[in-house]
Amino acid sequence: MKIHEYQAKRIFAKYGIPVPIGGTAFSVDEAEVVAKRILHETGGTLTVVKAQIHAGGRGKGGGVKLAKGGADEARRIASEILAMQLITHQTGPEGQKVRRLYVEQGLEIARELYLGAVVDRDTRRIAFMASTEGGVEIEKVAEETPEKIQTIFVDPIVGMTGYQARQLAYGLDLQKSGKQTVAQFVKVMSALYQLFVKEDCSLCEINPLIVTKTGDIVALDAKMTFDDNAAFRHPEWADERDTDEEDPVELEAQNAGLNYVALDGNVGCLVNGAGLAMATMDIIKAVGGDRGVAPANFLDVGGGANQEQVTKAFKMILRSPRVKAIFVNIFGGIMKCDVIAAGVVAAAKELGLKVPLVVRLEGTNVALGKEILAKSGLHIMTADTMKDGADKIVAAVAGGSVK
Repeated sequence: MKIHEYQAKRIFAKYGIPVPIGGTAFSVDEAEVVAKRILHETGGTLTVVKAQIHAGGRGKGGGVKLAKGGADEARRIASEILAMQLITHQTGPEGQKVRRLYVEQGLEIARELYLGAVVDRDTRRIAFMASTEGGVEIEKVAEETPEKIQTIFVDPIVGMTGYQARQLAYGLDLQKSGKQTVAQFVKVMSALYQLFVKEDCSLCEINPLIVTKTGDIVALDAKMTFDDNAAFRHPEWADERDTDEEDPVELEAQNAGLNYVALDGNVGCLVNGAGLAMATMDIIKAVGGDRGVAPANFLDVGGGANQEQVTKAFKMILRSPRVKAIFVNIFGGIMKCDVIAAGVVAAAKELGLKVPLVVRLEGTNVALGKEILAKSGLHIMTADTMKDGADKIVAAVAGGSVK
């Protein structure tokens, strides 16, 4: 689950991580009011108007702008950003509509740094990454100048230690800004670790983490993602969720108890089990990649899907205009093949399915499942193996004979 910058900064402040003074605005009028309040409290002349969407690269897309002319200019900039279709390298070409803004004080920046924390699956520890290349996408830094990224791994029993925090501080040359700066950075590291653990984060990123001209450390940006598996511990997450930022089909799938992720291919996939779903996507790409055939989605109906869920799954797959065929790949264990077959037939009849459909069943009640498909009166191609199914679905989309 992702949250907005202003929500993440609210959590930062709760744990004592310094952030600029700011406020949220859902309209141009509100943006002007917030800007006036900030200028009054700080005695400054500069504010920053930021689009709030769940994507990085907002500044390059025109979603973050400085207002140097007081509250009036903040209002003008807000009118330009609010409701715009903001396109960044993370939104895709369709962009994301800006529905809310964050207005905050402008600061005098001496240095821009990067600081991020993620769960490292290899070491089973929280990894902290820091770089002198703040304000730049960390992926670009990793690709072009990986030596500029420093990483430490925190032992979950010991926790964040002072020497580890100081190791990163000196690696970033913060001692050149003074002992005060190093001390503040160590406090930020400790607070960020506590936050990461207690709030059940899967990612927490500050880019940039700045050093001001007075030597203070401030989190100028904030990106935070929670681990959905911990939702039962955090009822407050329900109030933080912005469903406007989520794919409506993925949201519908979640409410139906299905695991769905939209992709940009042309073959709809309906599979049970995450591992089998990924293998199905891989084999479609392997067989049809050079012929322009690729999976249009990841869809795991789980081990106990019923006929109603299968029908919903078909509807979600067909919501994409790119889908030219559907591949159903089921291994019947807890889920019986005859139940899936009945669901496939019912869905095809209800929706008046017009795209090619390939079904591969294996496992519990497979013979009965194949019999249901055969007697359905529908044009359903059956497959005996994954490779057989992949060959048939690729031929159905790209044309030509089955290899």
